[in-house]
Amino acid sequence: MKNKQIDKDNKKRNKRKKKHTGRKILLVIALILIIIGVWLGYRTYKNGGGLSGFLAAAIGHDENTKKNLKEIKVLILGVSTDLDSELTDTIMVASYNPNTQKGNLLSIPRDTFTGKNKSKATASQKINALYNISKTPQKTLEAVNELTGLDIKYYILVRTEALIKLVDAIGGVEFNVPIDMKYDDPTQDLHINLKAGTQKIDGNKAEQLLRFRHSNADKNGVMTTYPSEYGNDDFGRMRTQRDFITATLQQTLKPSNIFKIGEILEIAHNNVETNLELSYIKDYIPYAVEFNTENLKTAAIPGTTPDMKETNNVSIFVADKEETEELIKSMFYSDETESNNTNTNTVSTNLNTINNTINNTNTSSKIEIELLNGSGDKSKIEKAKKLLEDAGYEVTKTGSTSSISKTIITNKKSVEDEKLNEIKHILGTGSISSAKSTTSLVDISIIIGKDFD
Repeated sequence: MKNKQIDKDNKKRNKRKKKHTGRKILLVIALILIIIGVWLGYRTYKNGGGLSGFLAAAIGHDENTKKNLKEIKVLILGVSTDLDSELTDTIMVASYNPNTQKGNLLSIPRDTFTGKNKSKATASQKINALYNISKTPQKTLEAVNELTGLDIKYYILVRTEALIKLVDAIGGVEFNVPIDMKYDDPTQDLHINLKAGTQKIDGNKAEQLLRFRHSNADKNGVMTTYPSEYGNDDFGRMRTQRDFITATLQQTLKPSNIFKIGEILEIAHNNVETNLELSYIKDYIPYAVEFNTENLKTAAIPGTTPDMKETNNVSIFVADKEETEELIKSMFYSDETESNNTNTNTVSTNLNTINNTINNTNTSSKIEIELLNGSGDKSKIEKAKKLLEDAGYEVTKTGSTSSISKTIITNKKSVEDEKLNEIKHILGTGSISSAKSTTSLVDISIIIGKDFD
């Protein structure tokens, strides 16, 4: 009896010890979590706070890490896999600078000629054929570097399926389809049927949107395409691609999608080919989540499409070397120019300020604007014309064009971003892009869309 009582007492003592030990372990764990939380909170604060600061702290960054990150430039290739051949229908140069939070998206026409003698041009000398010939992005990367003068080291090759799955994974993308799109090609099992206007674009619609160039032929054999001011055929498609990628980027970088990162990475793993190492790109992620697409410049390589009689009966695009060089400088080297300007002496800075003030006073009157009505409402173009002229701008040409849902402001020459944004503010709407042309008689072309009030 006595032994039983001793056993009971021992069991009670052991239970108390276990409870006491359990409490100690919980307290130690809680203390560790508090210390980690305080440390992570401090590191988040030192890294600028917010989601960006939290992610930076989580992967071991300190307040100096971002300063040492250089602008990253990447060649993006979109490959259609629905045909026997794999052609790069989308060719873009993208860049991102985490310190200035600025980015660029430059389209390269898929028919860009890469040969030496255009009078003996062949289809295999188009830039979009290089990947299909070599089965590697390297040849395309070399051609783009030669064309742009940029030293791009990295590429991302994205197959059609990736974009479809990504758009669906992030819950679709709100996008303003610029025009009605209706096209059918049974040989590719391609059927496009989209109405103009703002709508939720899912993966299936995304493929239709990005592949549209022109409509079905009408009874007279005429095929309609994007308005010429927006960009015919491929140029219109490239513009839509840039705008949609911008919208998709905006949607993907929303904090709510951080919980879908596993699904997004799985899509990338199965459908994306790249020479970018995760160990390298991960350092940019904490700052990219706070990227504002308002800081994204978009443009296309300027040039001409020669008469096919001059190009061995092959349709090619020939880049304008001088205009391309000027565009590259304005997009990819503007930060360096600004940095150099800040190092000038005080006297020069003051003189420049005075000169700029004088010049800016008369800048509006020197900018010639073409105003086209794509809204279908005559009163809208009259209102837009009055707003611009009241602000001191000169509208030298007006007219009508194909119906379009969203107002578009196109830089045809070398108008400063400040002025383009000012015009957007005056109109109260509009997307800004660049399509420089030596033959343009105006500095800016504006298509008034249905969104203009």
